[in-house]
Amino acid sequence: MASSNWPAVNEADLPHGYAVTVSGRVSGVHEAGAVFQEVPFSDHERLLMDNALTDATRSTKVRFNIFIGDLGADSAAGADELFPSTPEAVRSVLIAVDPNTNSVEVRSGRAVADRANDRVCQLGATAALSSFRQGDLIDGLVSAIRVMAAAIGRV
Repeated sequence: MASSNWPAVNEADLPHGYAVTVSGRVSGVHEAGAVFQEVPFSDHERLLMDNALTDATRSTKVRFNIFIGDLGADSAAGADELFPSTPEAVRSVLIAVDPNTNSVEVRSGRAVADRANDRVCQLGATAALSSFRQGDLIDGLVSAIRVMAAAIGRV
């Protein structure tokens, strides 16, 4: 006889940066490199980002990746160097933001370049800029993801 304890995961027991989504899935983030004394984004902001990434990836079958950090003196070259190391790079889109230089770089993989073309990448960058100028990084990224997913289309 099978039995279960519902919910299987108690949200209060999860480490910082993890949350149970509406679907019941556990979503978590980690900070690369040095640990922050204060986490840069709230749980709500991370959940918004996770939902936008999940919805866009599911609807388009294109993996969306976000990078926020230093891209170096030449942000375009930094994004080009970073892109191959992202998850599923061949069938993905990378939105890379360098807050230090106020730059946004968008790259798409070979397998999705016909759908996530230069026009779509430019639409995503443009959608993000308005919110970035107002100091809202997460809203800008969510806007970019949604606009790009709509332009890429459903599969």
